[in-house]
Amino acid sequence: MISKDALKYEAVPLVERIRLSNTDSLAAAGSFLETMKTRHTVRDFADTPVPQETIETCIAAAGRAPSGANHQPWHFVAVSDPAVKQQIRRAAEDEERNFYGGSAGDEWIKALEPIGTGPDKPHLEVAPWLIVVFAQRWGTFENGSRYKNYYVPESVGLATGFLITALHMAGLSSLIHTPNPMKFLNPMLNRPASEKPMMIIATGHAAENATIPKAATIKKPLAEILSVWR
Repeated sequence: MISKDALKYEAVPLVERIRLSNTDSLAAAGSFLETMKTRHTVRDFADTPVPQETIETCIAAAGRAPSGANHQPWHFVAVSDPAVKQQIRRAAEDEERNFYGGSAGDEWIKALEPIGTGPDKPHLEVAPWLIVVFAQRWGTFENGSRYKNYYVPESVGLATGFLITALHMAGLSSLIHTPNPMKFLNPMLNRPASEKPMMIIATGHAAENATIPKAATIKKPLAEILSVWR
């Protein structure tokens, strides 16, 4: 994507511009807030197919996220192949059994109790799509030489937030899964050593009988997450 001889600043006009009055801006923000209030992490998915184009469009939206030096240090692998999803589930559950078997520590396991998680991850096969998010620790110029990426975790986090929001706006539910370690994903999905797997996002339509943990409905009030200096 980047050529060494293209590393120079050039200004272009800002064409895409949204102009709203203060009233309309507040209304738009409020409408978005109400929409996001309906977003919930689910573990119960329907096996209803989701078109690949929908997933691709959501990932394209994720690719619009800001990033350090605009290096866009992310790669997304979308998986619908049942055999590959089964491989991912088996490998992830192996790591999860170690996690819940003692490697996590008592405090961490205790913190997860209200969420109701455990080592079994059937959603990794039931959900029609798994999106594996990779962070690119370094990139390469067109001539094959390396360049450093900056603020990689922060950049990938921003892109993931865009992706989760896009999936929700498309009417899909999602679940973030982070088995530790996740090194098994590189050879399984043919990704290079420069990329570090960050998470697996299971996505699709929620099952008719889907439930969510009551604890997950408790959100901090605005006063606890916001300070204003003016």
